[in-house]
Amino acid sequence: MPLDQYDVDTQEKNMSFLDHLEELRWHIIRSLIAIAIASVVAMVKYDLVFDKIIFGITKPDFPLYKWFCKLSDLLYGDDRICLDVIPIDTQNLDVSGQFIYLMIVGFTAGLIIASPYVLWEFWRFFRPALKVAERKYTTGFVFATSFLFIVGVLFGYMILTPLCINFFTHFSLTSAIENKFTLQSYISFVTTLTLSSGLVFELPLLIYILAKLGLVTAAFLRKFRRHAIIIILIIASLITPPDVMSQILLSIPIYILYEIGIFIALRIENKRK
Repeated sequence: MPLDQYDVDTQEKNMSFLDHLEELRWHIIRSLIAIAIASVVAMVKYDLVFDKIIFGITKPDFPLYKWFCKLSDLLYGDDRICLDVIPIDTQNLDVSGQFIYLMIVGFTAGLIIASPYVLWEFWRFFRPALKVAERKYTTGFVFATSFLFIVGVLFGYMILTPLCINFFTHFSLTSAIENKFTLQSYISFVTTLTLSSGLVFELPLLIYILAKLGLVTAAFLRKFRRHAIIIILIIASLITPPDVMSQILLSIPIYILYEIGIFIALRIENKRK
């Protein structure tokens, strides 16, 4: 470790409790500033955020629809499994509804964009308390957390959300009922499903923490693999609509992440031995 870096770490370790609180406060302030900047950018570019991203799911050129049509043509030579373009009709029923959801969507986008920097700021706060070997692993931990969250968000937005909205749009109890979604319900559904997918993809890191604490082992995870599959299916059914395809599409990556978690727990045990 460079001498100047060693001096900085030593000074931070010798700080008083109030000094640590002050240091934490500045880490939080910088994180909030990063979120605010990213949120403002998203709000300024509201036409891109809403037309291309939030409502891009309803457009015929959305990537998932092209993928399904290409797959249908490859397998069957026709369009039998092509997804229909979502005939969505969104209504704003509140006077300030559009402005409020500009703020909500802007903040959500800012939180997603700034999440790697926020995690890095908190890592910087805890860094002086870690040993040299631990710092190496925690640096990778910050990267892995950010990477898995972003991948989960993309998976939720690119695959799960259009499938779920497509299902609910075409689902009808009777022709006397017309599906017209409010702006509130549509945006809440899109953001909630997307963020939930990002959080679910953090499963390997949760297993990593539990294995580090000695609360789970690879043998334990293998033993209860069947129970885990049932839990995964239940989680998928709660997040997605009662559509088998959507549930399977979410369950498969979660199960893969569970198996990765078993491998991670096994490596931790081997290093501990």
